[in-house]
Amino acid sequence: MPQMSAAAALQLCLLLSALPAQYFISRWCGSTATQRYHATTRLLRIWNQWRTSFLNATAWADWTNQQFSKVKSLIGLGQEGEPVSPPVETMIFDNDQGFFGASKAVRSPRPPFVFLRVGEVVMERKGHMIGVVVSWDPELRAPKEWVDKMYSNSEDTKAEKTPHYKVLFGGSGPSSLMVAYLPQTQLERITGMRPDIPTLGNYFTHFDGKRFVMQDWLRELFPEDDVEDS
Repeated sequence: MPQMSAAAALQLCLLLSALPAQYFISRWCGSTATQRYHATTRLLRIWNQWRTSFLNATAWADWTNQQFSKVKSLIGLGQEGEPVSPPVETMIFDNDQGFFGASKAVRSPRPPFVFLRVGEVVMERKGHMIGVVVSWDPELRAPKEWVDKMYSNSEDTKAEKTPHYKVLFGGSGPSSLMVAYLPQTQLERITGMRPDIPTLGNYFTHFDGKRFVMQDWLRELFPEDDVEDS
């Protein structure tokens, strides 16, 4: 039985497939020479696209690396040594950069222009929400991107130099919590009201009928907030 080389077999396959291909093009794409020419050109273009994408090992490797990178980012695996900054939206809850009232520096002496105290119940003037002060800064301390977003006009710019307070507000549900960092001009002290806000127990021991009493660790940061004005 005669033997056929691989090259000869390939040539034979191409010759055998030429006639069916021509028949397919003529039946699918029209009977005129012009129609067949455009159909052949379109098929060749499709073939080149497949060859350079789906049938290309480099393209598949690039796609695999992209998908692997997406998976790593979803599960929190970045490149080693790559610093990852927390989103500003989460930094308002807590951060180690001293923003939004999170500084561990002792607030003493207490500036006379800081009117509100930690533990006092306040009302937000615009939305009339009731909250409790848990921290304050003598002036605005926040990331630049947050400042640019919140204080865009000249009137708001003046508020940057005023005391700012971290305030806890109750949300729509009994277990929901909202945290805000507001200038002194937007807050008003109120008395005779005890709001039911989640996590207050992390900051205070009890409510004395006028305001919430700080835990020891919080009193160390704001030692003069327990002293009544004379």
